[in-house]
Amino acid sequence: MAPFFVLEDFKNYLLTEKRVSEHTITAYINDLNQFFNFTSITTISELQEVNHQLIRSWIVELIESDIDKRSVNRKLSTLRSFYKWAQKQSLVENNPMLKVQGPKQEKRLPSFAKQSEMSIEKTEAMFGHDFDGIRDHLIVEMFYQTGIRLSELIELKQKDVSLRNIKVLGKRNKERIIPITDGLNVLIQKYLAFKSQMGLDSIYFYVLQNGNKLYPKLVYRKINYYLGSVTNLDKKSPHVLRHTFATHMLNNGAGLETLKDLLGHANLSATQVYTHNSFAQLNNIYSQAHPRGHKKE
Repeated sequence: MAPFFVLEDFKNYLLTEKRVSEHTITAYINDLNQFFNFTSITTISELQEVNHQLIRSWIVELIESDIDKRSVNRKLSTLRSFYKWAQKQSLVENNPMLKVQGPKQEKRLPSFAKQSEMSIEKTEAMFGHDFDGIRDHLIVEMFYQTGIRLSELIELKQKDVSLRNIKVLGKRNKERIIPITDGLNVLIQKYLAFKSQMGLDSIYFYVLQNGNKLYPKLVYRKINYYLGSVTNLDKKSPHVLRHTFATHMLNNGAGLETLKDLLGHANLSATQVYTHNSFAQLNNIYSQAHPRGHKKE
């Protein structure tokens, strides 16, 4: 394994300067440990000797170990971030990642729930009327109605939630304002009333019954359970609700630029993946509406 302080310094950089989530930091460190174990790096001088051929050898081993191309490319993304940082810190003179390309992968369309599956009648029936029930209902609705990320929901502060919008701190410390509906605001007020009655004083908006901050595994587990009650999708995660928000917005007339701003994407190309799903919806409507599109009985 590489010198411990190198990973610790890189971890601190991710935490304090890049401000990435704890989940992402864990993934980065795991990827780096895998790479360092493969290369048997234990000193700074050995780190400086890594070249693009060695990294390509690692790619080959990963693929031969049946690691899917998407995961391989994620690990290479970790190495790119690490070597950019290492070069700035003068730990290495050259960046070997400049000569490395990842394996090509097929683009997968985002999974999303149908609009009928997310109807108010279906979702409201899933939740109780106690603190956990109101909070969990609000979590599901906030994911679906705002498209925020898991890390953004967990880090949401009490002061950033108002009657008309929520203020979200996204990737690269980019702040964005997302409007909320009257229905979502009603849920927010119910949750805040419970929170006040229970004396749960916290800077964080979402808390457990003991006042502690929510954690990713709990939210994943709850979303998996609740989505499983309304849809047969294989994937049932907070990110699926983000995809569902984006797809339903486009299907109902939202523009790509608007959706880009709501999702907090850095550029339009990240948002355009949802147009595939919208085109499928448009194609379906066209087939049903146009006289030449009707299938014969």
